Amino acid sequence: MSIRDRDWADVLDRTSGESTKWLLWGLDNMIWPIVIVTFAVFAVLMPEVFTSASNIQFMLYSSAGLGALVLAESLCLLSGNFDLSIGSIAGFSAMVTALFLNTWFPSTPGLVGVVLVLAIGGAIGFVNGVSIGYFGINPFLQTLAFFIIFRGAVFLLSTITVAPLPESYLFIGGALVGDLPLIGEAGSIWLIDSIPIAVLLIVGLYAATWFVMNYRRIGLAIMAVGGDENAAEEAGIPRERVLLIVFTTSGVLSGLAGLLYTGYLSAAPPGLAEGDLFPAFAGAVIGGISLTGGRGDIENAFGGMFLLTMIQVGLVQVGVGGDAIQFINGLVLLLAIYLYTTEAKIRHRLLST
Repeated sequence: MSIRDRDWADVLDRTSGESTKWLLWGLDNMIWPIVIVTFAVFAVLMPEVFTSASNIQFMLYSSAGLGALVLAESLCLLSGNFDLSIGSIAGFSAMVTALFLNTWFPSTPGLVGVVLVLAIGGAIGFVNGVSIGYFGINPFLQTLAFFIIFRGAVFLLSTITVAPLPESYLFIGGALVGDLPLIGEAGSIWLIDSIPIAVLLIVGLYAATWFVMNYRRIGLAIMAVGGDENAAEEAGIPRERVLLIVFTTSGVLSGLAGLLYTGYLSAAPPGLAEGDLFPAFAGAVIGGISLTGGRGDIENAFGGMFLLTMIQVGLVQVGVGGDAIQFINGLVLLLAIYLYTTEAKIRHRLLST
């Protein structure tokens, strides 16, 4: 081969490599074109709902609890595991805390309830982490057992909605930025006074998690364990400790979801977060979080959550009932799995060539 032929071969190799890189990037971020197209379709069909900034803000507000659960499930999936108990943890944490504040110790300050609901979620997640990480229990069996146990425990505690609850407890999930004492008139100046605190909290949590997963040692360790447990252990990464952190964090986020739902509803019904496990799972998978672990981007999981929210709001606006929405959620989950499988095959083909 002549020098000129070798030069052309190098150019072609570089061009092919760049094309492959961009194709892989497109596969990783395909959720955003889907979100844009879906939003455009709904905006044409229901302009009064999907072209209003306040309505979009309300969509994010109403899905803040789901956003916390999607984030929890995403972290578990990235570690190469999954958590079936997130919805039950959210409901149980919210119910115990509501009874604590309303019935058992009604004079307790609401801020104690905020700490309690997060602590209950974190404690259950800690048990999950110890069982899975240190005792080697299958994550499916462990979290399925807790899914059943804590869902049943909610109805053992109360079969009716618990209310009223202290305003200081409902504040995070139900108040606006302008209600914060330190914001005052500055909120109206910066046009953020009407934004729900829950929206800013969830956006901030996703941003912080993105930073941790990309730039902190624990985030890289989670990705390493999810990608290849054996290689991670050989590199000195403590798999057991990583899984303990992941599942404890998942529990805290589930408790937070219970807090946000309670603030949104101003009460704690026994069915709180009951049907949110599979939408949370679907949101993570649609957002490109790998089912086998070690690959995915937190910001895309946020896109998956927002896509599901748009679909549900659109269905409610056209008069679709709750049972039909559950059926459609199942179809969306199935579609997410098909999309993931197709994307994985295309990725494998690109990398192998």
